[in-house]
Amino acid sequence: MIELESVPELVDPVLVAAFEGWNDAGEAASGVIAHLESTWEAVPVAELDPDDYYDFQVTRPIVEMSDGETRGITWPTTRVSWVRLPNGKDVVLLHGIEPNMRWRSFCRELVGLMLELEIRNVVLLGALLADAPHTRPVPVTGAASEAGLVNTLHLEPARYEGPTGILGVLQDACAKADLDTVSLWAAVPHYVAQPPSPKATLALLRRVEDLLDVTVPLGELPEEARAWEHGVNELAEEDSEVAEYVRTLEEQKDATELPEASGDAIAREFERYLRRRDPG
Repeated sequence: MIELESVPELVDPVLVAAFEGWNDAGEAASGVIAHLESTWEAVPVAELDPDDYYDFQVTRPIVEMSDGETRGITWPTTRVSWVRLPNGKDVVLLHGIEPNMRWRSFCRELVGLMLELEIRNVVLLGALLADAPHTRPVPVTGAASEAGLVNTLHLEPARYEGPTGILGVLQDACAKADLDTVSLWAAVPHYVAQPPSPKATLALLRRVEDLLDVTVPLGELPEEARAWEHGVNELAEEDSEVAEYVRTLEEQKDATELPEASGDAIAREFERYLRRRDPG
């Protein structure tokens, strides 16, 4: 069982979750949760017992030095934190590692926590490797329990069929518990799969802003995304085959993207820009 520490009564809370591992190409999704935890100074409230769900020979604990002298062990697990935003909204953040076993029990425990906290809205974040050019906006696909929400958010509907990770299993468990759930997936170029992937993290973070109707301080993330893209450009220029492959992906992307879709995207970015200039 998850033991909650002191948590005040939450008002219409929203849970935002991501899991490291198979669901987290380039660590783009977990990067969003880490950014929100740091930016919002989220308060830890709970964690799962790692003995129940993790094989420590596969997902090993980490030895760390806390003050240069004291050694401590950080165990792989799933942690929950909470923040009340200045606008009065309550957000619960879940930062996990995909478990090695007992997935159904794991999801039942998390759904039980959500019900205990009276959470009715869940946002699940993931990232996958795709044939996407790094020079174009990061595609974000989505699936939602509420009909029409994908269109409202201007997302590309997710049409994936095949093996799934813990994110897919948790989404199914949330749906069976009648929780309103949205899953957002960023497409990370497979030829630059090494973490971090700040451009994909930024794309997901902007979608979270839209869902929560809040403005999140971005910090160094936009500059990191630009530096990442510039670095990949330099690497591609050094290899003619990679450069040609990127041009092919760009042509395919540009050919399939309608002009009106590009116009809508520009309009949404302009709206975000205005909102950041005047948060009120």
